[in-house]
Amino acid sequence: MTLLKRYVLRLFISLKYITANVVDRNNGSIVATSSTVEHSVKQSLECGRTCNAKAAAIVGEVLAMRLKVEGLDQGQGNGIHVNVNKEVEKKGFKNRTKVWGIVNGLKSNGVKLILDDNENDTSRPNFH
Repeated sequence: MTLLKRYVLRLFISLKYITANVVDRNNGSIVATSSTVEHSVKQSLECGRTCNAKAAAIVGEVLAMRLKVEGLDQGQGNGIHVNVNKEVEKKGFKNRTKVWGIVNGLKSNGVKLILDDNENDTSRPNFH
């Protein structure tokens, strides 16, 4: 069975690190990832003890480049789904700038994102 929302963006945000994964929901595998834990990303940042929205934007840009290399920047025509409101609720209101930093980093590098308002409503696609 093929899922309508095949590729989804999942975010993990702590005080020290930011990680963004694109997950293929058909087989549960991560198709691309980017994180401030990576040595190459960490070197370009001056996070100190915490990561900020600038670090989030860089994580989004690196993820966008990796998606382009894999040929998935358009999500095989269907786009990559992200529910920003759900991610902000999960991560806490104070992390909203980091969530939007990742989303804007992906969008500004040509990744086709589909912003979902309601994750539970799979009967109709949302095109924003």
